[in-house]
Amino acid sequence: MTAREPSALVTGAAGGIGSAVVRRLAGAGHRVAAADVAGPTARRLAAGLSRSGLPVTGHAVDVTDEAAVDALVDAVERDQGPLDVLVNVAGILRWGPVTEFSSQDWRAVFDVNALGAFHVCRAAARRMAPRGRGAIVTVGSDAGTVPRTGMAAYAASKAAAAHFTRCLGLELAPHGVRCNAVSPGATDTEMSSARWGGWEGTHPAVAGVPGQFRVGIPLGRPARPEDVADAVAFLCSPEASHITMHDLRVDGGAGLGS
Repeated sequence: MTAREPSALVTGAAGGIGSAVVRRLAGAGHRVAAADVAGPTARRLAAGLSRSGLPVTGHAVDVTDEAAVDALVDAVERDQGPLDVLVNVAGILRWGPVTEFSSQDWRAVFDVNALGAFHVCRAAARRMAPRGRGAIVTVGSDAGTVPRTGMAAYAASKAAAAHFTRCLGLELAPHGVRCNAVSPGATDTEMSSARWGGWEGTHPAVAGVPGQFRVGIPLGRPARPEDVADAVAFLCSPEASHITMHDLRVDGGAGLGS
């Protein structure tokens, strides 16, 4: 009897890190459901990978909508088998000094980055725990532990999501489900380019910004989305079978190991 391909769900699949995670997991033999609030983009990604022979399907989902999340997980389990892997990548960034930041923007960031992760993790955990297996990875940010000026909402929401994932890992450990976080630093994606204005030349995020209390990147470059995807894939793999409640930094040393 042929072993079935492991089944994975990736949220935020239309973004730079999310799409890299989809490619990495599909290339490693997973059947992947690529989900994003930008449904058409997720479906185009899936269609392109499917033409290359990779088993990927595209889905639209708003992670802030718990009913939509539950329906998506039901559909994924129906169409591609019991969920073995969940990767939470969905996230938004809004920035500005706290004294000028609106309550609406604060709620929007937390609704996606923290509440959304809760919705998707809960839906997956309810199905994984009775089966006694599964791996959940939440993509956070080094901003969750290193203070960033102008990024208080984003940083706080990512800290909340990462610590929630560790708490979930403690609850699910007796059921054989592992829960970890991957926290990238500056990464060459469309979202970070919008914040920093591209990566050409001697970039302040790489060199450091003393006036913003920002240390540079000792390795001298931002992460590639594939760097983050490799870390996610490792934590989802059998090679990480004794790792749970861990926060793996992919920041080129910018956090100085903190």
